Amino acid sequence: MADPPPPLPSKPHHKSASASERLAIFLSLGLGFFLADGAVSLLDESLILLFDVHLLGAIRGLLLLFTLMLAIVIHGLMGLTPMIPKRLFLPVTLFIPVAALATIPLLIFWHTRTHEIAWGISLCQVILGLGILHRVQHGWRFHWPLVSETRLEPRRFGWRNLIGFLLAHVLLGLPVILVYLVVCAALAVDHFTDGFLALRSEGLTVRVRKYVRDDGCVIQLFPMAHIGEPDFYRKLSETFPTNSIVLMEGVTDDRQLLTNKITYKRMATSLGLAEQQKEFKPRGTIVRADVDVGQFAPSTIDFLNVVMLIQNQGMNDRVIQNLLRFSTPDFEQHLFDDLLGKRNRHLLHEIQIWLPKSELIIVPWGAAHMPEIGREIQKSGFHLTETQEHVAIRFRSVGNRGGSLAEKEASSSPK
Repeated sequence: MADPPPPLPSKPHHKSASASERLAIFLSLGLGFFLADGAVSLLDESLILLFDVHLLGAIRGLLLLFTLMLAIVIHGLMGLTPMIPKRLFLPVTLFIPVAALATIPLLIFWHTRTHEIAWGISLCQVILGLGILHRVQHGWRFHWPLVSETRLEPRRFGWRNLIGFLLAHVLLGLPVILVYLVVCAALAVDHFTDGFLALRSEGLTVRVRKYVRDDGCVIQLFPMAHIGEPDFYRKLSETFPTNSIVLMEGVTDDRQLLTNKITYKRMATSLGLAEQQKEFKPRGTIVRADVDVGQFAPSTIDFLNVVMLIQNQGMNDRVIQNLLRFSTPDFEQHLFDDLLGKRNRHLLHEIQIWLPKSELIIVPWGAAHMPEIGREIQKSGFHLTETQEHVAIRFRSVGNRGGSLAEKEASSSPK
């Protein structure tokens, strides 16, 4: 009797093997682009730091784009199939977003060392990529595909894997990121304003500081916001003594160089807040202590016109095209010198003029001006003696206003 013919391989098994092969190639591409992106970024940052040569920016951008796209797809596949070893590829898919988050506090305290920070992150990316490559290939053999089918888990789709993956992102990942961003925002506000502004649970607060000189002269610095709570401006105005000299902020435009009026009405209305110029009515002798727009660089004037156009009309294609024009290397330097440096120097000169004429000078200027002003008046012999906090913007302002309006409508409507 003849032996029966050997059984043919089943089609489902062939499809399963083909899927594993395609997945291994896709993971190899993801790991390869991750390594290439790190290596090119490291080389580019090294050239910038050593020789101030910028050659690889376009290549870096393309590699980063493809690396991010592959990382997003691979990360999503981890939730759909347990075949991808998470201990190896979670670091690959999460490195760029985690590195971006980790960069935030570094840039807050060392914002002038962006290239050094980027170089360090690129080095970490290369080391991580090489370490994972060494593990998936069991050494430094460098064969293609970088990830073989034997490194994949034998399991297929499972609801337990998918649900656990989603819960980890929703219940753990998102809350941690939100808390982290809030902490970073609080650090940034405190650092860049030298403590004149602070984020609290109730909202954005300003810290009014009182400086006294040995001869009894007093300077009070009131950090201001262009938009805020109406009661913040009113209560702040009531604290000003009637015998004080109030050096007011407010750029003049004698030659009509600004084509659009400086206004924050659109922003204030959208947030349910009030404009400073509408609600802030300080007591005392008011002195205009700001500069004229004519003292600004032409590029700064053009930029202000575009910004005010956004405030009045919102963002559109024309505005975006105009904003792209302000990309010259020295534009940022001119802008900050005009908006902060020149105005601060003029204000300090006004303070020296009025000190012999009054024992109390109040400076209600924007919070961005306060760090330099505070340091300079302390150099001239003043000492910080008192600090008070006032809530400028409550985080629930819009919601509270909406609630109070609803209550009024409900009370006025017939039952």
